[in-house]
Amino acid sequence: MRTVLAALVIAGAVFSTAAQAEKRTFIIANNSDGYGVDRCLATGATCGVAVATAYCKARDFAQAASFRKLDHDEITGGVPATNGSAGRDEFVAIECAR
Repeated sequence: MRTVLAALVIAGAVFSTAAQAEKRTFIIANNSDGYGVDRCLATGATCGVAVATAYCKARDFAQAASFRKLDHDEITGGVPATNGSAGRDEFVAIECAR
């Protein structure tokens, strides 16, 4: 009986870990071309969900789990490249899920 219980506990742990969705966070410049980041995501406009989802789907993820504007202090390591426009110091984080 203990062996069966132990096997069920181990199986539950393995399957619960596998069931968790893979997530990845992308940090993109506010002025990224083609997605409307500056108009929708960074400003919090209602079109933000559609823009974040399109960005995630373009990178083979199923949906956008979240998105938000980042403060410059939140970025550690290398700062993403920008095209030199006025919004170059503004970034958005998009968390994508499979």
